[in-house]
Amino acid sequence: MKYHFFLLFIMFSVFGFSQKSKIDLKAVEKSLKNSDSPYNYEKLIFKYKGYPKSLDSIESQYLYYGRNFRKDKVSTSDDSFKSLAEAFKQNNFADCIKQGKALYDKDPTNLDVLLILLRAYDSVKDGSNFMHHLNQFRSLTEGIKISGDGKSEKTAYIVNSVGDEYILLNILNIGQDYTRSSKPAKDGMFDVWEKEGQQLYIKILYLELTN
Repeated sequence: MKYHFFLLFIMFSVFGFSQKSKIDLKAVEKSLKNSDSPYNYEKLIFKYKGYPKSLDSIESQYLYYGRNFRKDKVSTSDDSFKSLAEAFKQNNFADCIKQGKALYDKDPTNLDVLLILLRAYDSVKDGSNFMHHLNQFRSLTEGIKISGDGKSEKTAYIVNSVGDEYILLNILNIGQDYTRSSKPAKDGMFDVWEKEGQQLYIKILYLELTN
């Protein structure tokens, strides 16, 4: 079966948005560290890695936003990520997959790493790994989609990073014909995307890790 990366966004267009769920970041942080919680990180990551389609939308949300409270995150400014991006740019897909798997093992809910792995597996026509990571990608972005409706500051979509914001914009078919303005917010920054009087609010989180 042949896979094409652009299908990622076509697939999203045929799935309806789930019921919105307000994010309680303090509850997310507490639950992820509590071994008795059904939203404990180890429990969620086990399901995510083994059978991501088994995650419900709230579990996906806890897993996605819980990444803010991990100390082993991979940043796009890290040399390891830059090396991965360069391998992909050079169409060295074998090396790209090798490096990508290493970063995935360290930071499995990193959407930037998942996207590069998806492109690499698509390029080598590895349908099994492509679909597995696609299901993971869809689970995490489902967590974003239920964070709000984007119609106001109070109901803004919430993302972990600017990179994730642009992933969401692709899913929502928000293009270059929109203008962006920004304003500071508690624990983050609001981006307001506007076209012909219609506004879309996205909040980018900037959180300090607690001990």
